[in-house]
Amino acid sequence: MGDEPRHDSQRKPPPRSLTVFYASRDGQSRRIALRICERLATQGVAAASHDLADAWPAAEDLANAAVIVVIAAVRYGRHLAEARRFLAQYRVLRPARPLALASVNLTARKPDKSTAETNPYLRKLVAQTGCRPAVAAAFAGRLDYQRYGWLDRLLIRAIMWLTGGPTDPRACVEYTAWDAVDAFAARIAELHAQQAGARSSATR
Repeated sequence: MGDEPRHDSQRKPPPRSLTVFYASRDGQSRRIALRICERLATQGVAAASHDLADAWPAAEDLANAAVIVVIAAVRYGRHLAEARRFLAQYRVLRPARPLALASVNLTARKPDKSTAETNPYLRKLVAQTGCRPAVAAAFAGRLDYQRYGWLDRLLIRAIMWLTGGPTDPRACVEYTAWDAVDAFAARIAELHAQQAGARSSATR
């Protein structure tokens, strides 16, 4: 989980905060969520990560959020069930909140499928859920055969063989473009600042 916000001085206003929700199986989506929290902290936004498989967020927490951030991993051609369930809940959230959505999948390792507009998994997720992300991105994950059980290793090797990826059972390849993750975090910070400004104006 992310660090709790720290207040350095009474002269400073409390940091703006948000939660980065993620759905992960092999840990890469969690790493991406933590990286986003770190980058947001450098821009004055205190952020914590939240594993959707551990505990379900309370409805009031979502209602009070300025921005909803979701990092969803793909497993065998589908985004994880907890991410899809969360987005279904988000769709009925009122009032609506801006959504920052990222899909983590190995298909995004290919340059022609690494954007929100060209990644088939992200496009399918958006179409199926009916969500309209204010910010969206597709990130390639990490291929690490040694971390998988024998069945997962067998199935993933078959997928890699079909898609032209590494099939050596000793292979460990970091595909995630961390500069793209940092850029995504910067866009979230901008969106969060816009929402904070709008809320401040509305309460004057």
